[in-house]
Amino acid sequence: MSLSEARFHDLLDAVQEAVEDAFDDSGLDVDLENAAGVLTVRFDNGSQLILSRQEPLRQLWLAARSGGFHFDYDLQSERWICDTSGETLGELLVRVTGEQAGETLAFEDL
Repeated sequence: MSLSEARFHDLLDAVQEAVEDAFDDSGLDVDLENAAGVLTVRFDNGSQLILSRQEPLRQLWLAARSGGFHFDYDLQSERWICDTSGETLGELLVRVTGEQAGETLAFEDL
């Protein structure tokens, strides 16, 4: 069963809000911009993370310094899962934030 367009957007709105909240609560010096369904996180060292929705594919894409990652929503676990590594979005965000900002943030619930 695939996600409806409305459910897809609801899930992405919620996950982008959770990511923004995690960065806001972290104390990291980041610039957050959310425009047209694209969340950009700019770190003070100039690197960035970009989360974007790929509506035709019903995927969430994450661009990081280490590469691009595509996530499908798993209805059973209710998590976004990377289609190549099998990592959850939260696990991958912990890893790439550590690589790019040198900080460990809590994204495990995503």
